[in-house]
Amino acid sequence: MAQIKVDGELIEVPDHFTLMQAAEAAGAEVPRFCYHERLSVAGNCRMCLVEVKGGPPKPQASCALGVKDLRPGPNGEPPEMFTNTPMVKKAREGVMEFLLINHPLDCPICDQGGECDLQDQAMAYGIDSTRYTENKRAVENKYIGPLVKTVMTRCIHCTRCVRFTTEVAGISELGLIGRGEDAQITTYLEKAMTSELQGNVIDLCPVGALTSRPYAFSARPWELVKTQTIDVMDAVGSNIRLDARGSEVMRIVPRINEQINEEWISDKTRFVWDGLKSQRLDRPYVRKKGKLVACEWDEALKSVARVTKKAGTKVGAIAGDLCGVEEMFALKGLMQAIGSPHMDCRPAMSAIDPGADRASYIFNPTIEGIEQADALLIIGSNPRKEASLTNARIRKSWRASDMPIALIGDNADLTYDYQYLGDDFAALQAISDGSSKFSNKLKKAKNPLILLGEGAISQLGAGKKAGRDVLALALKIANDCGALSDEWNGFGVLHNAAGRVGGLDIGFVPQKGGVCSIDQTKLSAKGDIEVMFLLGADEIDMSGFGEAIVVYIGSHGDRGAHRADVILPAAAYSEKSATYVNTEGRVQMSTRATFPPGQAKEDWAIIRALSGYLKAPLPFDSLEELRSELYKKVPHMAKLNKIEPGSIAALKKQAKSVAKAPNVSFASPIEEFFLTNPITRASAVMGECAQMAAGMLKAAE
Repeated sequence: MAQIKVDGELIEVPDHFTLMQAAEAAGAEVPRFCYHERLSVAGNCRMCLVEVKGGPPKPQASCALGVKDLRPGPNGEPPEMFTNTPMVKKAREGVMEFLLINHPLDCPICDQGGECDLQDQAMAYGIDSTRYTENKRAVENKYIGPLVKTVMTRCIHCTRCVRFTTEVAGISELGLIGRGEDAQITTYLEKAMTSELQGNVIDLCPVGALTSRPYAFSARPWELVKTQTIDVMDAVGSNIRLDARGSEVMRIVPRINEQINEEWISDKTRFVWDGLKSQRLDRPYVRKKGKLVACEWDEALKSVARVTKKAGTKVGAIAGDLCGVEEMFALKGLMQAIGSPHMDCRPAMSAIDPGADRASYIFNPTIEGIEQADALLIIGSNPRKEASLTNARIRKSWRASDMPIALIGDNADLTYDYQYLGDDFAALQAISDGSSKFSNKLKKAKNPLILLGEGAISQLGAGKKAGRDVLALALKIANDCGALSDEWNGFGVLHNAAGRVGGLDIGFVPQKGGVCSIDQTKLSAKGDIEVMFLLGADEIDMSGFGEAIVVYIGSHGDRGAHRADVILPAAAYSEKSATYVNTEGRVQMSTRATFPPGQAKEDWAIIRALSGYLKAPLPFDSLEELRSELYKKVPHMAKLNKIEPGSIAALKKQAKSVAKAPNVSFASPIEEFFLTNPITRASAVMGECAQMAAGMLKAAE
């Protein structure tokens, strides 16, 4: 620790603190443009100037000068810095005057207006006039993709965007060319950026040089109602804020949560908002004479009740990727009232055992815990596509410690170096028996991490036993290298669906005598299941249901709605309060930002109403009563923002060798990052991104 006086107040701070951090610790405000806590220090803007006693007779950049670099007084007094002296005030006014020499006065038409750092700091630290009358320079706007709009005349060369794309996103596509007044930030070949995190440069830009292209000229920040909620585009559970005007979500921005997403979000999360209003189901439909015909709720629910009563226990249910815990809990209750054991929330042929401890299907090390790992083995996953922010954490840990990483699966660009071991079971077996060089790295590591993807344990072609063999061998590797101990649980399953872990936690899986999702499809084709409930389930094969009556409860007119015989319109994630459990097992709750369109209702309310028509009413009439029932049966659901730890002993029991190598594939289940669910497929922006990505892939080939 080191002592320093800040504006006369003596404080103690860690040795590695900069003067800016010391000033903040003392409660003094220091303006800045180029400095950012999560990026390297550039020292470009000089806005953070302070006066140092005993130092050079000129202002010092507080972001680039460390506390330990200051000399004590002649009698050993602690060094002093000042943030509010006349020298500092004059220096900051001068810097602001320089910054505004070329900056255009286009605040009335700038999308950053109202939340612009340059506006705020010009008001607080600038002066009311300028001594410069020369013509302002103009810079040609650059096209860097369909997501980020550029007005480069506004750029102040803080280089935050360059440092973010290089350090955090892991792509070296933005940079500064030219010198002096000819300096420009650009993509070197003026092509679109390829990072799935590029939208974060919009939040980082302190001026209006980089703004959201889809949101441009749509609204002003003071017009929007802001709602704090949870993202469902993947299983990370990023904390976000929905900004809405009236009944329409206008934009999505991140909230800071150090344990999950820090302050970043993926582009799919940020720009999917236009899909929330497109292709919506806003009234019930019943199929008559081969065509879906709009009807009233009473008619739709009566028709569902009629065919369900006729089917008896020959009823199945599949929950989709975006389902909240409440609606799955309600549907499970309805299926039990009917007497049907057929229900599932897992992907086809998943090896996840519903009777096993939750440690076998959650990401036990936690997302934040990735930074403690010192060796990583990725099996059957592409984290960059499946969980972009988890991939960013892996890159962060790799940059900080040069952590050794190995991959079994798709040989893809993950933005960090790794040792590619292959894409077959033999590569996994080599790790287990010690014939792979990476085995020694895992055993030498203090905190080894085994990351198992859904692509490894969901073996559609090979069957459940093959997936279970992969899971068992992965657990054996984790146990042998010391990843399963009381101090460190380094085994984690990386899911890609927001509703998956919550469904597993409440037991939305085949009950005694029930079958999994793909077997339900086969039974439907045979006529052994006569009614199929699809709760937002669109990522399944719709061609195999045969003559079964399909009841689709969902928000968008996607694959499930096209196959449905009855459509019951439901709310999207932005239109309901629901509980979601992320891939690490953390319970979080979303908040409603807008109301569902037309006659659409919340999913749980539809299921509760249907239970009344079936003369088997569920024991709740409100969301509060439903949650009360839920918390009685699954107590850890009441522990918001907490993780219920799993049993390490249970994991060790599942660990075993595999005698006969199964014929398995370790390919990632996500082929197209931008089109993974009904909301993304309804989004024009996501469609454009997918088309551009496909074009780039074709050009590369």
